[in-house]
Order: sequence, then structure tokens, then C-alpha cells
Amino acid sequence: MQDSYQTLARPSTGEFRDRGSKFIAYAFPVETERDWQKCLDLAKKEHPKARHHCYAYRLGLDRNNFRANDDGEPSGTAGRPILGQIDSHDLTNVFIVVVRYFGGTLLGTSGLINAYKLSTQNALANGQVIEKVVEDQVRIRFEYGLMGEVMNAVKKAGLTIKKKHFAETAFIDLAIRKSETANQLIRLKAILAKVSLEEARQLEEIEGIQLEF
Repeated sequence: MQDSYQTLARPSTGEFRDRGSKFIAYAFPVETERDWQKCLDLAKKEHPKARHHCYAYRLGLDRNNFRANDDGEPSGTAGRPILGQIDSHDLTNVFIVVVRYFGGTLLGTSGLINAYKLSTQNALANGQVIEKVVEDQVRIRFEYGLMGEVMNAVKKAGLTIKKKHFAETAFIDLAIRKSETANQLIRLKAILAKVSLEEARQLEEIEGIQLEF
């Protein structure tokens, strides 16, 4: 099960110039289509007089959500080279927009492809690529009298507590790496119910404790 991906740690920029034209690339880590649309709006607001705002993005673990937009440049000369750099760096959840100020000289198809490619390449070179892990969120609800047992079980299982809630009812939220969730929950059940792993696989309920996936 794939549960990790490479993306950018933070936004970065890069530039390229050719025969008077200036290409400014902005690379952003994003997670949703709404995120990249906001980033595009910011670039347009910052560069309202630029002739083109070409962009590309790729989203999701399966990487099937993507777009390449030439914004008035000849077809395939802007969005595709930008997307190509995202892919060559093996990134996802990334949006890149390249702002072009026209310098008065036509660059031709090969010149445009090179300019959009290199400006994007420079933005990525100036950024930091990180690996992110996809986690499942699991909530454990329990009676207050079982708090000690629950906390000890979580610690023994080596799980990470993301949130604690102790009011009229008690619960804690855990973050578990997606590929490890099934096995970790069986192990946690075994510790809490004081049974073997095999018995825990068949266990549906633990008195006073409720697991919410």
C-alpha cells in the first residue's frame, strides 16, 4: 500500500530570461484544487500586467488529478513543460505557475518550451523536497476508570497521540501510518483485552472501550 509521497516543504521561486522576456516561476505545496486556485489568484494579483500566467499541477497519491494550462501561449509550450518538471522530480500535491513578461521578441516553440522548463526547474531547485506520510486517524473512547490501561496500551504499542479530550466523556485521537493501521489496531486490541493477536483479530468489542476508525 502506497502511503507516502514527495512534495515541497514550502513555496519557492525561480527565474529565467531570454531575449528580453522574463519568466518567474512560483512553486507551491497544495492539497486540494481550491488550494491551487488560491495560489493562481495570488500570482495574478501580484503580476496583473504580465502577458501570461501559465501553470500545471498534480494532486493525490495516485497522481491522476492533474492539469497543464498554456494561458494563451502556443499549445504544449508552457503547461506541459511545467508539468514535466513536476513529474521528473517525482512530486505530487504541487502547483506551479510561471508568469511571463514579454520582451518584444518571439522565442519560437523550442524557446518557449525551454523557458518554461528552466524557470520551473529553477523554482524546484530553490525549494526543499520532503516526504510526507499518509496517516489514518483513530479515536479511542473509554470510561475514566480505564484511562491508565488505555494510556499504557497506547505507549506499549508505540502509537502517537494527536489529541486528548477529558470532559464529560474521555477520548484520545491517534495517528497511524496508513499501511500499518490494520496490524497496529490488532496489536492495540490484544494489549487492551489481554488476549493473543489471533484472538484480537476476532474481537469486535472491548468492555468500556470503543475504537472509531
